[in-house]
Amino acid sequence: MKRKVLVSGGAGFIGSHLVRAYQAAGDAVTVLDDLSSGRSENLPPGVALVQADVRSPEARSLVASGGFTILNHHAAQMDVRRSVEDPMFDAQVNVLGLINLLEGARAGGVRRVVFASSGGTVYGDGATAPTLETAAKLPASPYGTAKLTSEYYLATFAQLFGLEAVALRYSNVYGPRQNPHGEAGVVAIFGRRMLGGEPITIYGDGEQTRDLVYVEDVAAANVLAAERPLSPLTSLDARAYNVGTGVETTVNRLADLIAVATGRTCEIRRGPSRAGEILRSALDVGKAARELGWRPQVPLPEGLARTVRWIGEG
Repeated sequence: MKRKVLVSGGAGFIGSHLVRAYQAAGDAVTVLDDLSSGRSENLPPGVALVQADVRSPEARSLVASGGFTILNHHAAQMDVRRSVEDPMFDAQVNVLGLINLLEGARAGGVRRVVFASSGGTVYGDGATAPTLETAAKLPASPYGTAKLTSEYYLATFAQLFGLEAVALRYSNVYGPRQNPHGEAGVVAIFGRRMLGGEPITIYGDGEQTRDLVYVEDVAAANVLAAERPLSPLTSLDARAYNVGTGVETTVNRLADLIAVATGRTCEIRRGPSRAGEILRSALDVGKAARELGWRPQVPLPEGLARTVRWIGEG
């Protein structure tokens, strides 16, 4: 039976790929997006777009009255640096916005909520890499704290109201349609600057590592998370899944790989380390493989080549 899916933030980078993945699975998709960073042209034909802020009464009313089976919540303030500079705004969008939609979901009988969390920030720098879902949580930024707080709210709504809630803890997602200005994706930034013959800036010594996962692999994880049976809610981590590759890549190495993908060399400038940025990140995805049947499929060089090709066509 065709499901009705609401994707908040569906006109953005990751969200627009989810929309296509849900459509391909036969679902009817509606997008909720304020278009502050998303773009309506990212959406394929046949998708209804409701332009509203996730904190608004209009957004809550949409979730409550739309007859949705699945709420996939990707709308967010996504910039770690902005969260450090303005933690109040970050919490308003990322925590209060979620609660607003959850109230709508409770009123509207939504069965399952799939939530975009952040494995790169909720664990902090103390965890061993690759990191398991059960690792200690010690966010180093307000953004990470907001994501972790949101997971607790999801678990609370699940216990109180029977809402099925799944948290997908992403590593560093990259791919076509990533905005180098609004969403601060390092692959998009480096790729665009190299293709333009401009220098790139690496902050710190460049030996900080990232777990880079291709956006279409992330979209596939979301579709599975919307339909697979869930484990009993025995802890915060019971219904949380890492979505990454388990492979650490240094920023210096990433710059080299993007240079290969673009066929260009460029000047590399060095800047100071940035507050709130973690030093090592790689996620163990064994649980997602066992319980969701998901594994990443796109190797980094191939994903970078696809992304660079898209940037060049833009």
